[in-house]
Amino acid sequence: MLLAIDVGNTNIVIGLYKEDDKLGSWRIRTNEDVTADELWVVLKNLMFWQGLETKGINGVIISCVVPPLKSALEELSQIFLEVSPLFVGPGIKTGMPIRYDNPREVGADRIVNAVAAYEKYRRELIAVDFGTATTFDYINASGEYEGGSIAPGVKISAEALFHNASKLFRVELTAPPKVIAKDTASAIQSGIVFGYAALVDGILSRMFDELKSRPKVVATGGLARVISAHTKLVEEVEDDLTMDGLKILYKRNLPAKKKQ
Repeated sequence: MLLAIDVGNTNIVIGLYKEDDKLGSWRIRTNEDVTADELWVVLKNLMFWQGLETKGINGVIISCVVPPLKSALEELSQIFLEVSPLFVGPGIKTGMPIRYDNPREVGADRIVNAVAAYEKYRRELIAVDFGTATTFDYINASGEYEGGSIAPGVKISAEALFHNASKLFRVELTAPPKVIAKDTASAIQSGIVFGYAALVDGILSRMFDELKSRPKVVATGGLARVISAHTKLVEEVEDDLTMDGLKILYKRNLPAKKKQ
């Protein structure tokens, strides 16, 4: 079985796979100070409640954008699972040329999404990830990563509003019935959801103009469905895009790994 772990700044997403079948998936809060022991207890309990056992895990791949967590994740894999983990980063075989000025600057999550999106659609595209940051990544028709754009994430923007405006309060991040709201909660939802949808369309339209083409647009991430439903340019939402990318990258690096 393959354990795929995507560590973001806000959440850690964990997926367990046997071949291409998903046996379980979980989302936990990112904590930079968590220990390998704590991760092991959490993982064992999450799997236990779905009738799964850790002893069948013989492959681990990790995408991590939180450097302080790497040592704990490595210990989790090596000590408790007795597997040497594959980290997404410099030196890994991606099958995708990185046309960035400094390829080492590209976040692991961005590469994983790009690989998965191109593998599925095999065409020029832009992958939009609604995470702690919202990233826009352009992959050309030949399957080369060209670069993109990074904006503050939806939740970061919302928290900044609540923190700095003393009379405003946290609301559920859903779309209100109308843009012109009649109450404060709906007005906040309008500004966040519709405003962010406009930001996404604005960045995408500028990318289209710069490219002089119309790439396919694929979205993923926790709030992808909420925001994408109110955009004009996002065409597909792929909830498992990052996990799919991790599985693809693990297979591409199998010659150096134990086979499942």
